[in-house]
Amino acid sequence: IEAEVNRRRQLIQQSVKRKAIISECYKRKHPEVYTLQDSFLAPDFLEIVRYCTSPDAHLHGLLRYLESFSDKRIYRLPVFTEEFCQAFVDELENFEQSDMPKGRPNTMNNYGVLLNELGMDETFITPLREKYLRPITALLYPDVGGACLDSHKAFVVKYSLHEDLDLSSHYDNAEVTLNVSLGKDFTEGNLYFGDFSQDPTPVPKYIEIEHVGAQGLLHRGGQIHGALPIASGERWNLIVWMRSSAIRNQLCPMCNKKPELVEAEGFGDGFTETLKDDVPGTVNLCSLW
Repeated sequence: IEAEVNRRRQLIQQSVKRKAIISECYKRKHPEVYTLQDSFLAPDFLEIVRYCTSPDAHLHGLLRYLESFSDKRIYRLPVFTEEFCQAFVDELENFEQSDMPKGRPNTMNNYGVLLNELGMDETFITPLREKYLRPITALLYPDVGGACLDSHKAFVVKYSLHEDLDLSSHYDNAEVTLNVSLGKDFTEGNLYFGDFSQDPTPVPKYIEIEHVGAQGLLHRGGQIHGALPIASGERWNLIVWMRSSAIRNQLCPMCNKKPELVEAEGFGDGFTETLKDDVPGTVNLCSLW
């Protein structure tokens, strides 16, 4: 345990070093994909955002635009165009094949890309969260901070036959998660969802949901879920863990305790602390996580 704690304490410094090397040395193949544009987004997604930002928007009206699954508050919606997904995956493959240093997205995914290290946080993910996703999550998830999602962790995971095939049951370090299927061609590999982490039942009921290219699934981060093995091909998924400091400052979602804070670079894990001069700072998650 001590070795794992020490490893995780070094993650931030190691990530900062990798990001600096990538920024200086990596040659982008599709530089245009690094800055979010409306043309990257599906027309139906933009229509959903327009509705959610209208004065009369309400939950039941929003649900007419979304595909809902059971009572678990899981929703499917179009997000990107297929053209953007193809260019984005091509850029990710170019980075993967380069000799740049690469960090693991998390302790469960061995293949993928941390998008903040690639330089996409400020120009792509932050505006996606603030301008487009937050109006939607404010209506869908007001009870878990959907209206005040003020930070994120974004990464891409890759599944293929000779690498990661699946993802075992877990819940996310997030209040709300967006999971978008970017491609490529693959078979099987459905997602499955069980109980909410704080409300387990003796015999949980799971539902399977198929991933659809260029479309995303929105769910509460605490929803227990996983990915079944793919049978062929290769799949890339964009994952955005969205966090609300107003919620997690009260209770860490991973250890269910009042968080003990340490300084961190960037968003840390979404916790904030008022400093002596009243300037908000970002802090890392409790050390064991």
